[in-house]
Amino acid sequence: MTLEELIAVVRQAGEIGNSAKQIDRHTHEKTSAADLVTDYDLAVEQFLKEQLAALMPEALFFGEEEKAIEGDPSKGWVFIVDPIDGTTNFVRGYHQSGISVSLIRDLEPQMAVVYDPAKDELFAAERGKGATLNGTPIHVSDKPLDQGLFIMGTAIYLREFVKPTMSLTEQLLERSCDYRRFGAATLDLCYIACGRAEVFFEYSLAPWDYAAGAFIAQEAGAIASTLTGEPLPWIQRCSVWLANPANQHVLGELTV
Repeated sequence: MTLEELIAVVRQAGEIGNSAKQIDRHTHEKTSAADLVTDYDLAVEQFLKEQLAALMPEALFFGEEEKAIEGDPSKGWVFIVDPIDGTTNFVRGYHQSGISVSLIRDLEPQMAVVYDPAKDELFAAERGKGATLNGTPIHVSDKPLDQGLFIMGTAIYLREFVKPTMSLTEQLLERSCDYRRFGAATLDLCYIACGRAEVFFEYSLAPWDYAAGAFIAQEAGAIASTLTGEPLPWIQRCSVWLANPANQHVLGELTV
């Protein structure tokens, strides 16, 4: 499978979301009113499962809505998929959500695509070949945080992380120009990749939330780790810290 073939499939999947009508009638709660799934999430994931299997039948499929995975994801090829990251934004019409597909092999990312259908922005990367936005090479900014922005994320249904998230936000705000919260982590990570902001953090992200975006950002020159400084595990839930090289040292100055 080539990156171009993967991009073509993800763009087709984006047409499902762009065709959505009366989304509120197709929305359901998962764990709470803050944790939603739509019929379009399910349709996109099923489409991707079928199309990716046709491209690479030997790869396992690990998707947000299905979650169950047959086989050992720590070995061999695995697709990690979020059909619509930022579902609440999608439901509310905020036009800030994306499709995320990462392909890993033996716990090492090989290629990834993140697509925002509403803006027609497609971020992509292949190991050792850099990252692109709509085919044009991208790179992280070189700004220090006192001249830049940070992006923070938090899942409100994970209440145990609310206070530490607010504490870390306050610490970073004292060091920066400003911050943003967009509500779709996979796109947030790509915004670091293309230099729209300098730092991202979130206390708890599932693999489908970060596997594609973090890899794209790494290929664009970013440094990624957990908030405790460990390498990202790629197939497990973890905290995520992402920064351009000018700000990697900041993590060691924070009370996490």
